[in-house]
Amino acid sequence: MRTLSYILFVAICIIHISGCKKFIDVNNDPNNPLTVQEALILAPVELNISSVIAGGAGDNGMAGILINHFMQNVALNQPVPNHGTYWIFNADLDGSWRNIYVTSLNNLKVMNDKADLNGNHNYSGIAKILTALCLGVATDYWGDVPYSDAFNGSSQLQPAYDSQENIYKSIQQLLDDGIAAIDRNAVIKPGDDDYFYKGNMDKWKRLAYTLKARYYMHLTNAPGYTPTGQAELALTALQNGMTDNSDDMKLEYPGGAGEESPWFMNTRPVSTLVLSSACIDTLVVRNDPRLPKLIAPAKQTGMYNGRPIGSVNISGSLDVYSLAGPAIGNTSSPMYVFNYSEALFLKAEATLIKSGFAAAEPVYQDAIKSHMSKLGVDNADVNAYLASRGTLTAANALQRIMEEKKIANFLSIENFNDWRRTGYPQLTKVPNALSEIPRRLLYPQVEITSNPQSVQSARLTDRVWWDR
Repeated sequence: MRTLSYILFVAICIIHISGCKKFIDVNNDPNNPLTVQEALILAPVELNISSVIAGGAGDNGMAGILINHFMQNVALNQPVPNHGTYWIFNADLDGSWRNIYVTSLNNLKVMNDKADLNGNHNYSGIAKILTALCLGVATDYWGDVPYSDAFNGSSQLQPAYDSQENIYKSIQQLLDDGIAAIDRNAVIKPGDDDYFYKGNMDKWKRLAYTLKARYYMHLTNAPGYTPTGQAELALTALQNGMTDNSDDMKLEYPGGAGEESPWFMNTRPVSTLVLSSACIDTLVVRNDPRLPKLIAPAKQTGMYNGRPIGSVNISGSLDVYSLAGPAIGNTSSPMYVFNYSEALFLKAEATLIKSGFAAAEPVYQDAIKSHMSKLGVDNADVNAYLASRGTLTAANALQRIMEEKKIANFLSIENFNDWRRTGYPQLTKVPNALSEIPRRLLYPQVEITSNPQSVQSARLTDRVWWDR
């Protein structure tokens, strides 16, 4: 895989070569191109979505790390208050907002427009699908956000905010339009510039349908919507959705210098970020066979040991704590942006709502099996674990489905959405917390300063529109 810097270098070189015959034109700087081919936009955008938005890497990935603090998956070996106890400022989100809007959505708009103009409908289809994904991340973080007025160039420097309900309608429309664009069967398809699917447009369509199901299920408790209605929409979409683990939307990392996986980068010693005791103890208590795949033993003790969130005690060595295991935390581990197991858990939840716990049982079990199969867990261990978890009942079905979904979506930002709308997995306020458990992100200071809106006064504990 080519690194982001290499991709951008190639793009600049292509523009430079094509512009040599116009070297007298002082208004065209070949080292700062104003336009590049769709393929040279797609690759770095996909890398950014994987590493920063989904993986939380770097300062611009702060939002993804904060979500894992809220879900009590990670802890800081730092004095309190800190992010783990909800000591958060608006400026902490500046980089994440810019990354979603400037690095991701703006470049996807450019790619979409260029692809539509050139008749490269596969690229425009991908651009629409990825736009829906990024827009979904933004609205689930902040609620009302700019979209319909946001990409009109310098003529609209202070775009109005769309309501979250309208953003959700736009997401579904983008996914429908993305599917329709792919169905136009354009000759030109992505290749190695498509890190997720290598230009397999059938997989992109299955992803789009599965994303539709995700965003339908987000609205099960939203004002004006019903759980049954959303479940039926989700089940219909999933009929055309992901079919097995090979449909996972993931990015493979070579693991060399500058090409490491995001969760390896997140937990380098300079970060003081480790896994929490709450995250690890859940797997230990259940004797979950995925434990050694998802969690690495502490270097110093060889034991699975997480840091208690909110603890006032500071360890002199991070080696007493566990980090993410080989499934996600090694230098060359893949990053899963969306995985097939989530599709099955969406189906299990929708089936539960529509047809009851007995009908949801086999889908729920298949979802667990799909994740364990991906991690290479032995069948005997899979069956033993399923037996230990018991069968679904009317009383425990939703809780079991969401608990297992959280493990299959290990360290995913989607877990925060599931907790807010279902209450599972059950969380309690951490020691030394400065507030109740957050239910959203603060609007970034850069946006408050440059584009003030009344909704920007929202607090961490305020709920977004669909969180009812």
